[in-house]
Amino acid sequence: MGSNLPQTGSAFEAVRAFIERCAQRGSVPVLAEHQLTQSSALRGAWNPRLLRVRRPNTRKSSAGRSGMSPRERLLTALRRKRPDRVPKDLDFTEPKQEEFVRRVGEGVSVADYYRLEPRYVGIAPTRKKHDFSSYFADMEPPDEIDEWGVGYRSAHFYHFWRHLHPLRNVQTPREIAAYPWPDVLALYRWEKVPGAVETWHDAGYAVCAGPPSQLYEQAWYMRGQEQLLLDFYDNPDVAIAILDTINHVLIEGSRRLAEAGVDILRLGDDVGSQKGMIMSPACWRQWLKPRLADVISVAKRVKPDILVFFHTDGNVQPIIPDLVDAGVDILNPVQPECMDPTEIKRKYGDRLAFWGTIGTQTTMPFGTPDEVRRVVKERIETVGPEGLLLAPTHVLEPEVPWENIVAFVEAVEEYGAL
Repeated sequence: MGSNLPQTGSAFEAVRAFIERCAQRGSVPVLAEHQLTQSSALRGAWNPRLLRVRRPNTRKSSAGRSGMSPRERLLTALRRKRPDRVPKDLDFTEPKQEEFVRRVGEGVSVADYYRLEPRYVGIAPTRKKHDFSSYFADMEPPDEIDEWGVGYRSAHFYHFWRHLHPLRNVQTPREIAAYPWPDVLALYRWEKVPGAVETWHDAGYAVCAGPPSQLYEQAWYMRGQEQLLLDFYDNPDVAIAILDTINHVLIEGSRRLAEAGVDILRLGDDVGSQKGMIMSPACWRQWLKPRLADVISVAKRVKPDILVFFHTDGNVQPIIPDLVDAGVDILNPVQPECMDPTEIKRKYGDRLAFWGTIGTQTTMPFGTPDEVRRVVKERIETVGPEGLLLAPTHVLEPEVPWENIVAFVEAVEEYGAL
């Protein structure tokens, strides 16, 4: 393509003229930086905001059908049918987002730039103010406190924080009831959700959203993880009061999202460690599974075709059949350092789709671009193409080489075209 670039005139006008000529022929090009710099007229002047505009892909797939919209592609894949290409997703930590802006420019979204299929909606910020200082009177005040009253102390290392637990000293369910819980179900915070869903649908995108909390994670953020696990055995009334209060938020929030037309309900709790479960499978089945099933049943009663995504890091193989039984459709992130994606696909691929599988402890930070491409190709062949969205298994940390991000995106588009 570089040989077709004009060699005279201003760089901007040359690019504009080139794109217009391509558009008249029915194809808008997407040019890489190295292709642009092959032209002396364009060297140093490329603008990705101008060049990354793409028309919807309407080429014929190998099956002879027209290319799908992003929404069709994503939902087809996650319903374990064959899409026209494997969908993808990724997310950045703040330092990586800053690098993206330096490289690409202001005003460009990661989702648009990389042609990611999912789109997301959420509720509005709270207008309510609480004074949680009394819950931290016995310690140095937190650096920050969120609307749930959870305190945070900076670890002075990127996005890592220490949690400070406002309910760590409570002894009775009455104290739980008296706690100043957030107004996450206030109607003013949900007013714009249906319209946001409709806007993305009109643009051809599937919409993902989750209720404004997790269950186990929010509970231990507030109580402390060790104390909550002790409560399961020593103070079950307090554990029940905390979990049921939070699960009411999950149930009602999920019902509202289903009513708004959300395609994928995102739920999750990190209940796995690198080598196994954080708690016994029996404990999870007693305390968390029934509440998860209640959330899912409400959403599917409102919108039977809603897909339920469940996130849990770590090795959770003992409870995967239980997740299916509870109504989960999509498992995320399937960490390859903890579970073998090929084996998980073999065992559960007739009941689950998979979102992730590209390691952020191994491949993305420490592999070469060629290794990233090899792993992407392998995942498509062994876990996909049906029932797979390829993504790094976590947000991309600052140490991930930019070349590996490029390699990931290019490999999905190359090997995932079906």
